Amino acid sequence: GGMNILFIVVDDLRPVLGCYGDKIVKSPNIDQLASRSVVFSNAYAQQAVCAPSRVSFLTGRRPDTTRLYDFYSYWRVHAGNYSTMPQYFKENGYVTLSVGKVFHPGVSSNYSDDYPHSWSIPPFHPSTEKYENDKTCRGKDGKLYANLVCPVNVTAMPSGTLPDMQSTEEAIRLLNVMKTKNQKYFLAIGYHKPHIPLRYPQEFLKLYPLENITLAPDPWVPEKLPSVAYNPWMDIRQRDDVQALNVSFPYGPLPDDFQRRIRQSYYAAVSYLDTQVGLLLNALDDVGLSNSTIVVFTADHGWSLGEHGEWAKYSNFDVATRVPLMFYVPGMTASSVSQGERVFPYLDPFSHGSGLVPQGQSKKVVELLSLFSTLAELAGLQVPPRCPESSFHVALCTEGASIVRYFNASEEKVEEEKNGCDDTYRCVNEEPIAFSQYPRPADTPQWNSDKPKLKDIRIMGYSMRTIDYRYTVWVGFNPNNFSADFGNVHAGELYMVETDPNQDYNIYNTTSHGGLFKKILG
Repeated sequence: GGMNILFIVVDDLRPVLGCYGDKIVKSPNIDQLASRSVVFSNAYAQQAVCAPSRVSFLTGRRPDTTRLYDFYSYWRVHAGNYSTMPQYFKENGYVTLSVGKVFHPGVSSNYSDDYPHSWSIPPFHPSTEKYENDKTCRGKDGKLYANLVCPVNVTAMPSGTLPDMQSTEEAIRLLNVMKTKNQKYFLAIGYHKPHIPLRYPQEFLKLYPLENITLAPDPWVPEKLPSVAYNPWMDIRQRDDVQALNVSFPYGPLPDDFQRRIRQSYYAAVSYLDTQVGLLLNALDDVGLSNSTIVVFTADHGWSLGEHGEWAKYSNFDVATRVPLMFYVPGMTASSVSQGERVFPYLDPFSHGSGLVPQGQSKKVVELLSLFSTLAELAGLQVPPRCPESSFHVALCTEGASIVRYFNASEEKVEEEKNGCDDTYRCVNEEPIAFSQYPRPADTPQWNSDKPKLKDIRIMGYSMRTIDYRYTVWVGFNPNNFSADFGNVHAGELYMVETDPNQDYNIYNTTSHGGLFKKILG
């Protein structure tokens, strides 16, 4: 009894996918998954950077509870001995398996991806991962560079492969082992692309002729953007091809043609990722596990593609915090298929356009934080209790309510949702809110504004997103005792979704927002 779990988490993937209405990107396999899933169009990460976001959704705790805002501490030592989602499944009789980048590697997961707490066997990392930042990109002069934009000939790569291809192969091998041994599994696979460098098989460029690629709709730094809110994209400035452009710090725009190339390569990397997801789901069919496996597809956060004159993550804007999120639940989101019938036939992006529509789409605002309790509920396990106000001493609890209650609620049933909102979670005035936050070392952009170390954090930007607005306050923060001083507001942002969907016109200074300020205090 009990459903298996296939948990797919992608690095730095914003929802540029056909199933999210993107007109350019070709993602037929993810779209096909969406057509059999409940898709959340308003899902947000709790901090737009890899390690803090992953530790947050894998423990079901906010960054203020994990106390991880950078890459340099292990929550079990530094905050509290919190159980993780895979650990909970492991303790409930599942074989838990990690392939690729699930936890962020390094000290933030104890140099072991939290093995043996979270996983039944040591996590798998592709052997070619170590070449990711090497000079493997052929320049126009024939020499090799460590570029941002890096289409490659895979056969010329070390071992003739790429990390995500190796991860797909390993995940497929493990699915076959689980089938043979008839074991209940929780298999997490973390794909690297479209994380930089944008290194992917060069044939995917053919899907995106440069003349079809536009700039971001708002490629300028908004006039009323507080300087503390801006992220100066240091990581891409350090790539050889961007360095050669010699753009000024911190706002200097990239040349238009290069902006188009970055966007083109990001889309190409997404289509490459889509083929890997397609091969994996096709293998789920092959081993006959599609009817007994819940599939979750999401990302750790988004990635700015030139909007607001910004690149990369490291901000509180929707482009950095919004993620794809979908759940395929056999018999619930899609009717069970008969033996031998395929749920996920592989679709070649070179011959399939997008066009499949999501099975069910929810516009409810949700947080990645909710993954832990949602997956527990879908698998029929006891949902972990909600965390008390302070939970540093509580090993098993979650700060995110399960969102299963939104799965088949049609958008019209507003009244019902008002009653269904459990006010014990931070669900204010029965209005679903997604909280995100981002630390800064100073009021103006400097070299470490994107990724300040804990000891250098002086300001925390607390942000809340509802269906109607995004409201952010940048307040004083003391890293020694992890305290935010809401009496010391450095700057604020307010964007109305309906009139300003791209978040270009900050009306914080021309609007009264005392009520919003009360809400953000929780």
